[in-house]
Amino acid sequence: MPTDPTPLSGKVAIVTGSGRGLGLAYALELARQGASIVVNDVDEEAASAAIEQIARAGGNAVAVVAPVGPTATADALVAAALESFGRLDILVTNAGVLRDTVLWKMTDDDFDTVIGVHLRGTFTCVRAAATHFRENGVAGRIICIGSPTGQRGNFGQTNYAAAKAGIVGMVRTWALELKRAGIAVNAVIPVAATAMTATVPYFAAAVEADAAGEAMPEFFRHDLGFGTADDVAGLIAYLASDAAEISGQAIGIGGDRVQLWSHPEPVVTGYREGGWSYEALAADLPALLEGNLQSVGESFPPLPEALQRPRPSA
Repeated sequence: MPTDPTPLSGKVAIVTGSGRGLGLAYALELARQGASIVVNDVDEEAASAAIEQIARAGGNAVAVVAPVGPTATADALVAAALESFGRLDILVTNAGVLRDTVLWKMTDDDFDTVIGVHLRGTFTCVRAAATHFRENGVAGRIICIGSPTGQRGNFGQTNYAAAKAGIVGMVRTWALELKRAGIAVNAVIPVAATAMTATVPYFAAAVEADAAGEAMPEFFRHDLGFGTADDVAGLIAYLASDAAEISGQAIGIGGDRVQLWSHPEPVVTGYREGGWSYEALAADLPALLEGNLQSVGESFPPLPEALQRPRPSA
């Protein structure tokens, strides 16, 4: 059977944080597949440039310039879709900020800002879209953006890890709550060259190649599943389409690799009649856990010598 050349034709998508970077790549791909786009960003100039880029590619887009988090922004995004295009079918919650620092230096504002944009922003936007979908019988598609940090943890990212882990937890819950209405909710775990990875020496050779318009070395694309924003965008469009008949999943993508992340499951189980007292745990738990303790953070293989770059001097 031939593939539909524009599987999202006639549909309308909101993409938060789509003025640049990954969000812009998502918006462009959704438009390429036929959807009209509500662009969202806090930067009016970036939002306007995104609309122009979508238009040059033959798409239709309008912008809502506002920070996600407040309910008013979520409502404005839904209203913009309905007023400009007459419908809403797809929501991609991508907007985010970073305030990286170690736990003992992280301020309340560092924590609250990241949680407010990533976690609350995802919640308010999904609530607004899901309410519209349910009240109007729309079998909508909701795609929430997670991160390997939310799955594994990362040094200096208490706030970001909490938000991204929380997003995946909400996705699993929403998939249950919205199933009867025919609304699919999934999380995407992207790995791509971004402003954040551009500062990490390990990825320097890949970032250099991307900036020069060259293909990234195979080590990054294949072994690490690390690529460009465009490498992620196809999955967003697929999950937004009727071809994707899945919900409640966390799917990783980057470079040449796609992965399905597991839900947390017990890796070892022990039983003791009468329960586990302190004394019983001290005596028996170490042996039960031996060889089964879980790693934290991501570990990367050694860089091939040809891809190593000198670290910048302090």
